[in-house]
Amino acid sequence: MNPSFYIAKRYLFSKKSHNAINIISLVAVCGVAIATMATVCTLSVFNGFRDFGTSMFSSFDPELKITPVSGKVFNPTGERFAALRELPELSVISESLDENVLVIYGNRQTPAVMKGVSDNFGQLVPIQNALFNGTLTFRNETSFLTIPGVGVASALGVNANFIYPLEICAPKRNARVNMSNPLSNVNREYAYISDLFMINEQVYDDNYMLVPLALARDLLEYETEVSALEIKLKDGVNMREVQQKIQQLVGADYVVKDRFEQQAEAFNMISIEKWISFLMLCFILCIATFNSIGSLSMLIVEKQKDILTLRNLGADNRLISRIFLFEGWMISVLGAVSGLILGVLLCLGQQHFGWIQLGNSGMFAINAYPVQVQIGDLLLVLAVVLSIGFLAVVYPVRYLARNV
Repeated sequence: MNPSFYIAKRYLFSKKSHNAINIISLVAVCGVAIATMATVCTLSVFNGFRDFGTSMFSSFDPELKITPVSGKVFNPTGERFAALRELPELSVISESLDENVLVIYGNRQTPAVMKGVSDNFGQLVPIQNALFNGTLTFRNETSFLTIPGVGVASALGVNANFIYPLEICAPKRNARVNMSNPLSNVNREYAYISDLFMINEQVYDDNYMLVPLALARDLLEYETEVSALEIKLKDGVNMREVQQKIQQLVGADYVVKDRFEQQAEAFNMISIEKWISFLMLCFILCIATFNSIGSLSMLIVEKQKDILTLRNLGADNRLISRIFLFEGWMISVLGAVSGLILGVLLCLGQQHFGWIQLGNSGMFAINAYPVQVQIGDLLLVLAVVLSIGFLAVVYPVRYLARNV
C-alpha cells in the first residue's frame, strides 16, 4: 500500500487528542455530502421537468417533422417523397396544414391556429389521451368536425356537441383587397365541435384547433400543399440515424426536427435553468469543500511530532504533503459518495412517494415534483466535487507541511 495513503487513512479515522478536530472533520464531510446531495436532487428535478414536458408534447408533436426551410407550404410529391414513404423504419406518415385563422361563434370571436390533419393523425400521436370524450372524429355524414383546445373553446364559450357550428375565417390568398367590402376577401368554412382536447400546455390548449385536412385546404385554397410531413417511427429503430437518413433524402430545402427541436425554446429554457442552477451549486460546493482546510490545518498542527519523526526517518516535504493531500481528498471522496447515495435515494423516494408536492390548487398538471436521475449527471457531480476538493487543499497543504 502507498505509505502516504496508508498514513492519511489512519489519520482520518483514528481518534485525535483534541475532540474538536474529529468534529471539524465530520462537519467537513457532512458539508460536502449535503451540497452534493442538493446538486444531485436539483439536476434530477430539471431532468424530470424535461421528461414531463416531452410526455406532454408527445400528445401533439410527432417524433419527426419535415418542414420547408423557406415558405409556409410545400408539395409533398416527387421522387424523394415517394422514396421517403418507402423507408422501412417509418410507421406512419401524416400530412398537416397549419395557418392562423379567426374563429367565430355567435357574438364571440378569437384568433386561433388551425391545424389541418390527415385521417391517420390518431395513429401518429396519442391525442386520444388528451380528449375529453375520447372521440377522434373529423367528419360525419354531412359536415366537417373540429376539435379545439380548451382555451379556444373557453374564449368562444362553446363545448362539444353544440348544435351550431364554428365559423372559421381566413383571407383569400391571391385576391386584391376590396376596401369598399373587405369581407369579400375572406374565405369561410364551418365545422361542428366533436370534442375538446387538453394537454396541459398553454401554447396548444389556448391556441390550436384540429380540423380535417380537406377543410384546411378548401379554406386556404390549396390542392395538395402541406405545412409539414409528420412521422412516427417503428419501435426499436434509432431515431437519430433515421433523422439523418431522412435529412439526406429530402435535401437542404427541408429541415427534419425531432420533438426537442420542435419545441426548442421550451427545452432550451429548461436546460439553461438547469446549468445555471448547477453553477450556483458549484459555488456552494466550493464553500463546503473549503471546510476541509480548517480540519487539515488543525490536524497538521497536532501531528507536528509525527511530522518530525517522519523527517528523521528520511521523509521529505513531498511525502509529508502527499499524506495531507490524501487526507483532504478522502474527506471530499467520503462526502461526495455519501451525497450521491443520499441524493439518489431521495430522488427515488420522490419518484415513488411524491413527498414534495407542487400544490393542491389544481393549477398544475402534476401533483409532485417530477425527478429523473441520469448517470451522466451523477458522474459530472462526482468529478466536480473531487476536482474542487483536490484543488482546494493543494496549496494550503503544501504550505503548511513545509512550514511546520
